[in-house]
Amino acid sequence: MFRLAGLAQSGPVIRGDGLLVRCPIRSDFAQWQALRSKSRAFLVPYEPRWSEFELTQKAFASRVRRNRRDAANGAEYSFLIFDDKSRIPKLMGGLTLSNIRRRAAQNVTLGYWMGVDYAGQGIMTRSVALILPFVFDTLGLHRIEAACLPDNLASRRVLIRNGFQEIGLAEHYLQINGAWRDHLLFALTAERYIGFAG
Repeated sequence: MFRLAGLAQSGPVIRGDGLLVRCPIRSDFAQWQALRSKSRAFLVPYEPRWSEFELTQKAFASRVRRNRRDAANGAEYSFLIFDDKSRIPKLMGGLTLSNIRRRAAQNVTLGYWMGVDYAGQGIMTRSVALILPFVFDTLGLHRIEAACLPDNLASRRVLIRNGFQEIGLAEHYLQINGAWRDHLLFALTAERYIGFAG
């Protein structure tokens, strides 16, 4: 069950299904750095290259400022995913709503990552389900798109379980770990979402 718990200074706060999904704040740095560092080998095959600098407090603070500005402008929303059942919420992963296009398109792109200790437990499937009402009802967008590597079966399952349809293959779509890689493209429209969620 989706509940927009409020709008913090950093952006939307969403709660439901034992999860807390909210925009990052500076005090998240220690958990974020620890999880990204521990999960590096797990994430490298699926992400663009990132340097050690990107794990520094300075880089994180810059990211938080940019995220806050983008959310205030309605251009992009970066979220962290926490276990909301523990006394101190435990960081498990993140997702991003980027490339928000208004006017005739009313479209957004979804991206996500999961920490190595939390992969394969259905957490990202639940997190994506939690964010969809925000996309369609709160933001009023018509379509959400996502892409994943053809061999990333877990990511494909996350999308399919949330009603996304595979719509094609994009050749050399994104540079992942230094190489241009083909990606499967998925999309979910507001009409399909209403039918799927209803």
